[in-house]
Amino acid sequence: MRKAVFVGSFDPITKGHEDILLKAMPLFDEIVIGIGHNINKKCFFPLEQRLEWIEKVFSNCKNVKVKSFEGLAVEFCEEEDARFIIRGVRNIIDFEYEKEMAEANRNLLPGVETVFFYASPSLSYVSSTLVRDLISHGKNAGMLVPDAIKEYFINR
Repeated sequence: MRKAVFVGSFDPITKGHEDILLKAMPLFDEIVIGIGHNINKKCFFPLEQRLEWIEKVFSNCKNVKVKSFEGLAVEFCEEEDARFIIRGVRNIIDFEYEKEMAEANRNLLPGVETVFFYASPSLSYVSSTLVRDLISHGKNAGMLVPDAIKEYFINR
């Protein structure tokens, strides 16, 4: 079975995340979306809310599961018995960072491969940071998040 994890803070999940996962789905039998929980990092949205949103976005996808985890991505891979880590790349800066992480992960857990998916050009500017910034300034962020949850982000 080809099993992968897609890890991140998803604070919140964006159309960019959704785009990457939809590209990855045909390649894997199962994908576990892992929301990293770092007690030293202050997230904008509570973990429970992020879990709920992701479950709603992918409720019709039987091969997608959502879990939270603490620790390193490779430790989550080991827990889930996954051999692949899915990562999205928007630009060359993302690629350089993700390449370094992939090499570190491969050294920490040989046999785990990182699979990169490029963002669709129309979504290459979308980030959770942008969504949070818009919300912080009372602007509509609904166009940047998946349709299943956009009502929450319109003029908040």
